[in-house]
Amino acid sequence: MLFIDRVHPSLEEELENNGFTCDHNYKGSYQEVKGEIGQYVGMVIRSRIPIDRSFMASAKSLKFIARSGAGLENIDLKAAEQYGISVHNSPEGNMDAVGEHAIAMLLCLFNNILNGDREVRAGIWDREGNRGIELAGKTVGIIGFGFMGSALAKKLRSFDCEIIAYDKYKTNFAPDYVEETSLEDLKKRSKIISIHLPQSKETMRYVNKDFIESCSKAFFLINTARGSHVVIKDLMDGIANGKVKGACLDVLEFEKSSFDLTYDEMPESFKRLADSERVILSPHVAGWTRQSYRKLSQFLAKKILAQN
Repeated sequence: MLFIDRVHPSLEEELENNGFTCDHNYKGSYQEVKGEIGQYVGMVIRSRIPIDRSFMASAKSLKFIARSGAGLENIDLKAAEQYGISVHNSPEGNMDAVGEHAIAMLLCLFNNILNGDREVRAGIWDREGNRGIELAGKTVGIIGFGFMGSALAKKLRSFDCEIIAYDKYKTNFAPDYVEETSLEDLKKRSKIISIHLPQSKETMRYVNKDFIESCSKAFFLINTARGSHVVIKDLMDGIANGKVKGACLDVLEFEKSSFDLTYDEMPESFKRLADSERVILSPHVAGWTRQSYRKLSQFLAKKILAQN
C-alpha cells in the first residue's frame, strides 16, 4: 500500500505486522501519484492531494483509502462507491483534542488570558481591565453532533452550561445532558455557538451575514471544523456592530485545501481579524495533539485490518 502523507508510524508498523508492504511518496504531485497508484490495494492520505474520479479510474487495484483525520472533502465519495473502494477515516482519534481545544480557546477569550499575559510581561498590572466572564450558566449551541460536537458537549457538561444541539441529518441523538433542538431555536437562545460540520457545498459560507443577523442574541462563535464555514468579512462586520461578541477560530477561509496558509496576498478582512482583540486564533491544530496523532493511526489500523 502507498502512504502519500506522513502519519504516526504506528499505522505502518501495525499493517506490516499483518502482512502489508508499505511504500511512501510524500512529495509526488497529483499526476505522479496517479501514475503509480494502479499497483496498490490501499493508500493512506491526509489532505495533500485530491482523490477525485479521474484518480480512482487509474487505481485499478485499489480496495481502500484511509484518511488520517475526520474530514473527507478531498475524496470523491460517490466515485469511490462506484469503483468499489472503501473509505476509512478516524474522527475518534482526535475528537477529544478538538473538544479540549475549543474550550481552551473560549476560556482564553473569556478571561483575557492573552492580553493579561502581554501586559504583565510589559510591566502592566491591570486587574480591573482584565476582569473576565464565566462560562457557567451560558447556553452553548452546537451545530453538528457527530464525533466532534458530541465530544465538546461531553466536556462542557462539567462547566454547568446549558447545552443545546442541532443536527440536520440526525434525530434522537442527544444524551441526557444535551437538549436536541431546531436551528431556529438554537439561534434564538445561544450565547455561544460552536460549528462542527463537514465541508460540503451545503456548509460553505455557513456563518455569513444572514446567519449572524438571524441570531436573536449577541453571541460568541467557535469554529474548529473547516475555514470555509465562516465568512471572515461578515464575522468582522458582526463584531463591529455588536451582533458577535467574539470568536475562537482554529480554521480560516483563507486556507488552501492542504490546510496551509499563504500570507503574501491576504484580503483586508484578514487584517481586521488579526488586529482584533476579540478574536482568538490558532493554526488549524485543534485536533493535532501528541496523543491524537497516535490515536488517528491506531483507529485507522483497526478499520483497515477489520476489512482486510
